[in-house]
Order: sequence, then C-alpha cells, then structure tokens
Amino acid sequence: MIVDYEKEMSMVGDLLTDEQKRRAVVIQALHKIQKEHNYLPAEKLEQLSRELDLPLSEIYSTASFYKQLHFKPRGKNIVCVCVGTACHVRGSGEVVKRLEDSLGVKVGETAPDMSVTLETVGCVGCCGLAPVVVVNDVISGEVGPKKADDIAKSVKNGGPSGE
Repeated sequence: MIVDYEKEMSMVGDLLTDEQKRRAVVIQALHKIQKEHNYLPAEKLEQLSRELDLPLSEIYSTASFYKQLHFKPRGKNIVCVCVGTACHVRGSGEVVKRLEDSLGVKVGETAPDMSVTLETVGCVGCCGLAPVVVVNDVISGEVGPKKADDIAKSVKNGGPSGE
C-alpha cells in the first residue's frame, strides 16, 4: 500500500493546536534571524514573540538552549579552535595563544571592527587532524604556531581559511 503523505501530514496538522504550530516554527525563525544579523538582536526576538503570540521568556529560553545561537554580535569571520582532548594534547593551547596575539582578540571576544570572533569548542570531531582550527566552516588540521599565524593573516586579509 502506498502512503498518501499529504493526507498523513494534514492529519498531523489537525492534531496540533495553533499554539503547538506556533512553537514549532520558533527554532527555524531564530536561525533565520541569526543568519540575517549574525546574532539574535533583542528587538527581533521581541518582534518574534509578538508575531507568534508566545511569551518573550519562551523565545529566550529556546534560543539559550542551543549553543549555536548567539545573543551578542559576532564577527564576519568566526575562528574556532578545538580544545578537546586530542587537540589539547597536541598543542591547541599554544594555538589559542598564538591566534589571540595575531588576531588581537581573546577567546570569546569579537574585534571592534566586527571582522573576527575567536571561540573554542570542546571537540570538532576531527581528532586525527589535531590540533584543529575551523574558520567559517573551513577546517584546518595539524595547526601549529606557523599555521596559526597563516590562518590569522588570511582572516585579516578577508580570506575564510588558512589554507
């Protein structure tokens, strides 16, 4: 028997209340807002709360649950250093220090000109390439001090990676 997906989906829609339907779009809306602004501006969250007729506290609660959603403006380039066990053992601490010096920002900070934000993450999942730096979703492995300097230079020149 072939399933009629449109009929099944309409039945699911009939089972959900209007409030449940509004709650279902919150995460998608948050991602869209962040993509447009590179973070979640308070005024946009207030607007979303009004448009969905959901409490602002619920919007903030949902947004704060996800690490990839941000409440502070972030730089054009996001430089993320893995500090997980494999990367730590292979020198990611030195890579972090080198990038802080080269980029002129500390971990968790954004440059005043909004060009770069430096972050760390517990694990990127590329342990065999440790230490790893990710710039705007571009992965660089086996990063030592020289390669960290090259990555910083590339970011300062507007490039997305140190390769």
